[in-house]
Amino acid sequence: MTDTTPARLLKLLSLLQTPREWPGGELAERLDVTPRTIRRDIDRLRELGYPVEASRGSAGGYRLVAGAALPPLVLDDEEAVAIAVGLRAGAGHAIEGVDEASVRALAKLEQVLPARLRHRVSSLQNATVPLARGDGSTIDPRTLTTLASAATGQERLRFAYRSREGTETRRQVEPYRLVSTGRRWYLVAYDLLREDWRTFRVDRVSEPFATGARFTPRPLPGESGGADGGGAEDAARYFARSMAGRQPELRLDVWFAAPTEFVVARLPPTLGVPEPVRGPDGENPGGEDSGNGCRLRSSCTDSLEWVALRLALVDCEFTVQGPPELVEHLERLGARLTRAAGAPR
Repeated sequence: MTDTTPARLLKLLSLLQTPREWPGGELAERLDVTPRTIRRDIDRLRELGYPVEASRGSAGGYRLVAGAALPPLVLDDEEAVAIAVGLRAGAGHAIEGVDEASVRALAKLEQVLPARLRHRVSSLQNATVPLARGDGSTIDPRTLTTLASAATGQERLRFAYRSREGTETRRQVEPYRLVSTGRRWYLVAYDLLREDWRTFRVDRVSEPFATGARFTPRPLPGESGGADGGGAEDAARYFARSMAGRQPELRLDVWFAAPTEFVVARLPPTLGVPEPVRGPDGENPGGEDSGNGCRLRSSCTDSLEWVALRLALVDCEFTVQGPPELVEHLERLGARLTRAAGAPR
């Protein structure tokens, strides 16, 4: 006779993950077993690490509560599709703070989704038009999950790559890590044809294909270990060094007429953290009537256009002391916007 206990435990767990308290009698009726069997199944779930709380009395019952660790979740079809669609939306738009976690979770979920649910997720996404960010960074989440899975599984990749000049090439690489800057995704990988490390903009990657060939991760230049030795931090350091060599460094000196916490909440962390400056004390370029503010002194390798836009989006008065090229760009941008606002209606 087939043992139905595992299937019954999964169904019981699915019911308990609904945020309510379940009377023992109702659970027994739904699962077509006795209350005594329900009590034994609850004990089994507790042994597996699920924190099931019981309340006494005639109106008592069982409910799943928060524990010290996250146990495996049981999702029905609709829940799995909803989560996958949400993760795809988050992963495809380099959202600061949750981008990498979205890709990892999406790769795990899509690996176990039945074919019928993967089709539903893809159909829903293909019928949805995302609102682009305007900087060309929106990418297909399926590309991200393919790259992430290959990097995690230490599996060689093939893909087509378009350079900044528009040249198309075919690449075969050993993927190391995905790096998100908050507005774009990059792949750090060892290029087998060029026999050197490269960083690839993921929005320029197409037709990614995991070859199935395994590899032993190589140590990054300047790092001591492979993927098992601090890989994420190593990749971030390597990426920062790589990008610093490609673009001129901007040394920012900006004063904001707003408290530090206001600016920090609206300024990308990649631009640095401003320090508070109090009142008209000589270090405050905002003038005597500007009140309390903060000053940003940092370096970055982002474009002038992007830095100017992000400073304006802080939504407060600010004064740029340097670099000179940023000051000049803001003057030209300000004149253009002034002309646009004064255009005949």
